[in-house]
Amino acid sequence: MDTPSLPRSFRLLVTGGGTGGHTYPALTAIRTLQARLAAAGGTLDVLWIGTADGLEARVAPAEGIAFKTVATGKIRRSSNPLKMLSAANVKDMARVPLGVAQARTIVSEFEPDVVLATGGYVAVPAGLAARLCRRPLVLHEQTVRLGLANRKLASSATRIAVSSESSLELLPAEVRDRAVVTGNPVRPEVLSGHPDKAVQALSLYGFDRRLPTVYVTGGAQGAQQINGVVRDVLPWLLSHANVIHQCGPANVDELRAAAASLDPVLAGRYHLTGFVGPELPDVLALADIVVSRSGAGTLAEVTALGKPAVFVPLATSAGNEQAHNARHLADAGAAVALLGEVTPQALGDAVGPLLTDARLRASMAERARAYGRPDAADRLVDVLLSAAQGCKKITRGAERDS
Repeated sequence: MDTPSLPRSFRLLVTGGGTGGHTYPALTAIRTLQARLAAAGGTLDVLWIGTADGLEARVAPAEGIAFKTVATGKIRRSSNPLKMLSAANVKDMARVPLGVAQARTIVSEFEPDVVLATGGYVAVPAGLAARLCRRPLVLHEQTVRLGLANRKLASSATRIAVSSESSLELLPAEVRDRAVVTGNPVRPEVLSGHPDKAVQALSLYGFDRRLPTVYVTGGAQGAQQINGVVRDVLPWLLSHANVIHQCGPANVDELRAAAASLDPVLAGRYHLTGFVGPELPDVLALADIVVSRSGAGTLAEVTALGKPAVFVPLATSAGNEQAHNARHLADAGAAVALLGEVTPQALGDAVGPLLTDARLRASMAERARAYGRPDAADRLVDVLLSAAQGCKKITRGAERDS
């Protein structure tokens, strides 16, 4: 795609959120567009439509981004169609028309050059409002398959930005020509970590740097499933590696008690923490192997950095998307996916070869990197600018013909 020319000013309406997977790609795109415009002497005006209780309600104001809410409803999915007609679903679906009306007023007043929808049920009212107000709508999908909100909005979209080539064939045939592969935006700071800074920040002076380092994470709150199997293989694991284990704040005491009986040398190779904050880029830089869930954001970071990974998908993720994400990379030899019963033996069998074979790690890292798109934010910004310019050309042409 040719790099679009930059306007002097640009108005962007963002909608989506609920979770970090929908929120942070949008925020990264905003930051990237803002920086690009500022470098050329331009300005960006942003408005974010989200839910009052979603992550975006905290993130947007903290970033100085104007934020508004609209009525919306969460669809509780079920493999049984009759259960989809639950009282809660019917009540929530009845709120969507009100949300569309509210969003239409917001879009009409803000007059965005383009609307970016990153998924989550709040994106539906604003996405439909974009169509009603004849504003270009760009969807961004973080996972391999279109999420429910983006599926509902696909026919209204000007462009559909997807995170991998394999997503293209999964799109409805009638919208496939509007799709472009951008990747999933990764925060720039994640890509700029340094291993030695992690050692200093976390006081990892008992680590044996001759051994590989494993970073175990279950997300901000931790994951009981991952914590349990890691705890059960810990002595074996520490005999082959250093381990940084982000277990979630509520799980620290239990795991610390379990580790109390470790041999002192092995204990020196184990760093247990409830939460990894600003030091995350440095932890990822230090890690030779990542053991984690397989949410879209994690996949984007791991592949952009070229890290071998063992994924333990969250079985209850919407549409089983984490299993699809993990299988997609595992089929390409870019990761290992634990898709069956997750036992200590299964984890050991998955991690063991990577610990003992540096060439296998290097090969998997290379394949992971091939799927990574560290420039995803710039690609998505190109799509936004191009969609806005294309709409203006059509509008000018219609005015001339009238």
